[in-house]
Amino acid sequence: MTPWLAAARAVGSEIAGRYADDVDSRARFPAESLAALKERGLLGILVPVSAGGPAADIADVVAICHELGRHCASTAMIYAMHQIQVACIVRHAGTSPWQQAFMQRLVHEQLLLASATTETGVGGDVRSSVCALEERRGSFRLTKQTPVISYAENCDAILATARRTAQSPASDQRLVVIPRADAILELQENWNTLGMRGTCSNGYRLVAEGEMGQVLPEAYADISAQTMLPMSHLVWGGLWLGIASEALSRARAFVRAEAKRKPGAPPAGAGRLAQATGELQSMKSDLLSCLHQYEQARASEDVLSGIPFAVAMNNLKILSSEKLVRIVGQAMLICGLEGYRNDSVFSIGRLLRDAHSAVVMVSNDRIAANNANLGLVLRDDPELLA
Repeated sequence: MTPWLAAARAVGSEIAGRYADDVDSRARFPAESLAALKERGLLGILVPVSAGGPAADIADVVAICHELGRHCASTAMIYAMHQIQVACIVRHAGTSPWQQAFMQRLVHEQLLLASATTETGVGGDVRSSVCALEERRGSFRLTKQTPVISYAENCDAILATARRTAQSPASDQRLVVIPRADAILELQENWNTLGMRGTCSNGYRLVAEGEMGQVLPEAYADISAQTMLPMSHLVWGGLWLGIASEALSRARAFVRAEAKRKPGAPPAGAGRLAQATGELQSMKSDLLSCLHQYEQARASEDVLSGIPFAVAMNNLKILSSEKLVRIVGQAMLICGLEGYRNDSVFSIGRLLRDAHSAVVMVSNDRIAANNANLGLVLRDDPELLA
């Protein structure tokens, strides 16, 4: 076990789990958990040694998301979304002095990063922007209407997408780093949802000004394909596996308790537990397979930007999110009324509500439609082991 995972395990069991129900019931930011993650230096672990970081691997982040997901899905999701943004800066900052200095701040100040990639008027398509960077004499101004910026009022910086110029097409985007102190956020819509309530994903009108050095030098199309898409599906897969693991842990404890209460009689939920455990193992196998595929591909921009890789990562998201809902639903049925109750040690309610966010957060239908379009241009591969 790495020191990072050991630290995350302590945060999860000692802090995140203790406050998870309160975070959920009040739909509040999990301040205690994030403070503990910052204190243990876990927010900047992806930053390379050259910028003062420990240069952890994505596998370390996935493992931490899994651990946190067992205790508080909102904490895990915030950590996951933060690390997606960090990964984008680490891989695509280039030699920009502003970005290099910002990475050093990430480590030393343990900055929390949020994302503003969605926008009103594009139908949920993060690869299109209405807003544009208005550049003048090395500075920019940006005004963006966004339906969701998670934990915006608790972050230290926001990474926002926008058209490169006012004359650029919707798909010609850039990603800009906006320190929270330089952003004006006008609340448009409150976050009152079934699950993932602690992410505080309100809607805002975002207004910001800054210097052009804050704009990542590469096109967002490349950042999305090579980093944001695979990183998102891998870290989300980790935290969803954590939710599923916790649900089955409670179901297993319930079956064991029933076996002790009625010795000699086979527990009613034992067969269903075995089936759900098999699906959990399949979910884990899918995640590890895609993680290995990413580790093999990340040295090649061509592979990362290729259709087969995109389809594989998209399928991970679809399959993992659907399996999560089934597994947690099975856990509810195994525990019966004790799982349905909110005041039971076997309660599955919060886990079930959080699980359902997985299929609607970046809609599975939208991803499946995208895969269908990509599949039309894939070459047939008749070899089983090719």
